[in-house]
Amino acid sequence: MNHGYLIPGHYDLVTPDGKITTLHTRQPTQMEVDVVIENISPAFVGFSIPLHLVDFNLKSTLAQIGLNTKANEIVLDPQHGRAQLRLTIYAMNNLAKEMLPFLEEGAFLGKLFAADDRRIVHNPDYLVRMFGRSDREGRPLLSLGGMQGSKQLTIEQIDGRLIAFLALREGKIDYDTTVHGFFPTLGRALKQQLPVRNLIRLHQRWIADVPRLVGEDHMLLVASEPLHIRTVFARVVDSLLPEGFAHTSANILQPDTEASGDIYELFGNSNKEIYDIPLEFFTLEPHREHVFFADRDQLQECLEDPVVIFKTFDNGPDPQDFRAATFIVKGSQMLELTGKDWIVCNPPLQSFPGIAHNQRQALLAERYIEQQPCYPFLQAIENGLITSQGVLFTRYFPSPLLKRMLLSYHVKAHLMGLYFQMPSRSHGEFFSQEDRAMLIDLVSCGTPVYWADRRTGMILQYLQRPGKSSGMFVPLAKRKLFLEATFFGLYGSNLNAGKFESELMLLFKGLLDMQSSLEHPLFNEQTSLALVTGGGPGVMEMGNRVAKALNILSCANIVDFEAQGTKGVVNEQKQNPFVEAKMTYRLDHLVERQAEFYLDFPIFVTGGIGTDFEFSLEEVRHKVGARPNGPILLFGPPEYWSKKITSRFQTNLETGTIKGSEWVSNSFFCVETAQQALKLYKDFFTGKLNIGKKGPVFKEGFVVYK
Repeated sequence: MNHGYLIPGHYDLVTPDGKITTLHTRQPTQMEVDVVIENISPAFVGFSIPLHLVDFNLKSTLAQIGLNTKANEIVLDPQHGRAQLRLTIYAMNNLAKEMLPFLEEGAFLGKLFAADDRRIVHNPDYLVRMFGRSDREGRPLLSLGGMQGSKQLTIEQIDGRLIAFLALREGKIDYDTTVHGFFPTLGRALKQQLPVRNLIRLHQRWIADVPRLVGEDHMLLVASEPLHIRTVFARVVDSLLPEGFAHTSANILQPDTEASGDIYELFGNSNKEIYDIPLEFFTLEPHREHVFFADRDQLQECLEDPVVIFKTFDNGPDPQDFRAATFIVKGSQMLELTGKDWIVCNPPLQSFPGIAHNQRQALLAERYIEQQPCYPFLQAIENGLITSQGVLFTRYFPSPLLKRMLLSYHVKAHLMGLYFQMPSRSHGEFFSQEDRAMLIDLVSCGTPVYWADRRTGMILQYLQRPGKSSGMFVPLAKRKLFLEATFFGLYGSNLNAGKFESELMLLFKGLLDMQSSLEHPLFNEQTSLALVTGGGPGVMEMGNRVAKALNILSCANIVDFEAQGTKGVVNEQKQNPFVEAKMTYRLDHLVERQAEFYLDFPIFVTGGIGTDFEFSLEEVRHKVGARPNGPILLFGPPEYWSKKITSRFQTNLETGTIKGSEWVSNSFFCVETAQQALKLYKDFFTGKLNIGKKGPVFKEGFVVYK
């Protein structure tokens, strides 16, 4: 795997510093040396571009003294992460001649820079939008002399590339006599790779009101206002300097420049004064550009196209059943994604010892977290190695053990969406209770979650119903319908759909026609309709088919009955093809699944044990006030529902076990036709139904509505 952005302190356009290994010649004004650079990341761009675009960048401290370099030969060895260079070091003034003898074997001189022409910034907007923005430590992303930028910075497009002209301060920099005693210390510090840039400032002085001219045998040190750059590399453009001026090979400003990239080292011979420094810019790795998701137009377009999203998962690595994840911050990155751009792992399933062994539990949990493919990306965000906002693609919905990281402050600020292909590696399409809890937390904290669902061929977004503690995965085109919907629900047999389809079709057609003439909070021209089933065959399939045919949002809460193997006889497992919005559950959380139907208007038809269970839950929910008072329909002949309900209700009446709750009987209405049901609903929506605690008690346990 080649994820350079996950390497601390690494930028892919530069190498680490290289050191002198051999001194070939030493003269009063120049020396020739061999330099070796080791531990170069395989992500270094210089390994893959023409060699003439790679050049040596001298340490600014040495250039400020008056040294300059020329790379005579560069040999790159990507296999071993190594580079060998033959350099000539020039002394451009007397101070540099004095410093030259202190450059010895082992001294670190500078690094390679890969001027990849594909990374040149062309559009001024790319740079301008960074003004006024800061990183998470509050440091400006780009500024010259102030957070909002400066009038002393002029931006132009020249030859198709962006050029910024930095206005120079009046005067120049010179040295006092104490600098001579600093050279031995500097020579030793270079061997130890100690920071010396701020130390040399102690020996510099500012001379105001002098012209900024260059001449033979001396360097001109000039300064701009304090410059901050965090989002790009900058390079001095020699060809745009005034005639007779040249800049040293210390011409690169790195993205960690903080009010220190303000000194420029010039040499040459000219009787003209210089007024500004021209800079061109090179983009960082997309993950480190500090770019906001709102600025990524192409990425947003890609994420609006289901074909592109499914293709992104198709381009994932093999084996297809292994866990895999990648973090995407740019549209072109998403379009060009290959298997090698993913992190793949296959952590074994393991059981944890439990809280009774808390130390071992914590250790095993932490190890398991670190084995997840999402972990390196989330860790890189927390550590500041990923600074751009983006989206996380993961083959499987992340383990709930990653919740702490997913909800951390910095991850929330950078994670603009989580896309997954399968809810669970071990349970396929079904979520655990812990998964659902994490879904709710993610959405509550502002992280959108999307399911690239192969079964429906759609991208589904997890949404919570307003005022409810659970939600569903909803097709993107129907999110508004879901959030504004009044929810009807259909309970019945998975074995026998009965002869209710035509009546159900008439009922919902009538409801759609009735909407425009009523002004009930749950039923008016502005509300949409949704129908929820268990998502299986039989009555459930019939209900979802009717809903989809009428363009009513077709929903399902689907449970994994198959998880119990041969422990029981079940037929509900097969999912019907008419479901659009859905949530899935494992069988051990069947009650939670039933509780999360949250129906405004339940409808019961012929059913068996499961339907009886659902009837009891709706009855309890109504009794305790977990749902607003409203009619619950019993579709079918009164004789059938009497056999189901009456004896139980009357037994409870006789034994006094439902004292004070007898009124629930006035909320269940037996109807046999769509016309009866429509009349019933209209009576309710217009306030004509006497239901609730103050209503009558019906000894049958339900009302036969005529």
